Amino acid sequence: MNEQKRKQSVYTLLVEVGRKAGDGLPDTATGAALMCYASGVDEAEAVRETVAILKQADMAPLDVSGYGTLEERLAEGHDISDDERDLMQRAADENAVIVAQMTPFYQD
Repeated sequence: MNEQKRKQSVYTLLVEVGRKAGDGLPDTATGAALMCYASGVDEAEAVRETVAILKQADMAPLDVSGYGTLEERLAEGHDISDDERDLMQRAADENAVIVAQMTPFYQD
């Protein structure tokens, strides 16, 4: 069978997580937002992989917002730093999910 390998892209995802025992979040946090770069043949695959990895890390993903590929973000006028581009390239090179930033949420 002649299967053609589909090209992987890197997608920028913002994942909201709730609390779960062993999640590594600060004790007083109510959850967090994680900025992730994930490789996949499409955004749906990148989301599935990211959710699976976060669950393996004892996190509780609640919601995922997709911001597209580097090319899509540039077309929308996003300003993307060299550090962010490096993390995207790392996600592509390693066929991985990279958690670039974590912002804990706290109750007011």
